[in-house]
Amino acid sequence: MTGGQLTARLVDIPSVSGSEQVIADAVEVALRKLPHLTVERDGNAVIARTNLGRAERVVLAGHLDTVPIADNLPSYVEGDLLYGCGTSDMKSGVAVQLRIAATVPEPNRDITFVFYDCEEVEARRNGLGRLARNHPEWLAADFAVLLEGTNAQVEGGCQGTLRAEIRTSGQRAHSARAWLGDNAIHKAAPILERLAAYEAQRPVIDGLEYHEGLNAVRIEGGVANNVIPDECLVVVNFRYAPNRSPEQAEAHVREVFDGFDVVVTDFAAGALPGLSQPAAAAFVEATSTTPTAKFGWTDVARFSALGIPAVNFGPGDPNYAHKRDEHCSLAAIEETEKRLRAWLQS
Repeated sequence: MTGGQLTARLVDIPSVSGSEQVIADAVEVALRKLPHLTVERDGNAVIARTNLGRAERVVLAGHLDTVPIADNLPSYVEGDLLYGCGTSDMKSGVAVQLRIAATVPEPNRDITFVFYDCEEVEARRNGLGRLARNHPEWLAADFAVLLEGTNAQVEGGCQGTLRAEIRTSGQRAHSARAWLGDNAIHKAAPILERLAAYEAQRPVIDGLEYHEGLNAVRIEGGVANNVIPDECLVVVNFRYAPNRSPEQAEAHVREVFDGFDVVVTDFAAGALPGLSQPAAAAFVEATSTTPTAKFGWTDVARFSALGIPAVNFGPGDPNYAHKRDEHCSLAAIEETEKRLRAWLQS
């Protein structure tokens, strides 16, 4: 079975965040058939390891969950492209992990394969974070590769993410006598004006250019079609470069929305590129790629927090992640596997 065919089979197992048991069961069954691997499980996270006594241990990691399905299952192929929910983010990367696990029984480095749940939702539910809390020894390694979609190119570090709620309040009234009330939705206008006028920074770190963004991602308000609303909620998402700490990111958001009540509901720190570290530099050289910045947040940040140098390197196209027409190049799946195989067998 080719990497593309395996990706299609994985994509056709629905696994929206929180519903990964079926796909985790399938991954576990496949891995337990391989005698050269030791397999462990925690919830819907599955870990498999070689134990060859090599001088170096590396992690190949990928998440099993997807965002909600958008009428984009089952998968289908058009030319070189495989379409379907999760093709890019990131079941193509998971397929490469499984192919390497099955076909490279004696790598030049010991490998820990990590397949985990709930990456696409709140940080507190993240399966890799749970593994770090429950079984940190399972993740011990000298270097990690996260197979998030990068079009088969190395992407360094990742940006941090912060979500915050900004509320406005007013007074209810009958819409026929609006002057007796105070419209909370109208009071949200300055919040949206500040967002529309916001100029995102594009810092260069270790030669890689990141691109920040501050955006409204949800707005809620209204009681009934004949009632002046007394409350409005705007949810904003700040994607910040890894030269900011979470505390600095929060301070920046509060500065932008000075005068409003800002409540931070979720955040995850970014990770500096770290490409000058020997293990990362060696991986870049071995894969013959030109590194770029990772704009989104990935679990490279979790490995960084554990003191494990890590990079993003996977077949998916990040520009199509979470989209209705999400797809992945079949050639990129094969190229990613080829480069990882060469690195692990050289």
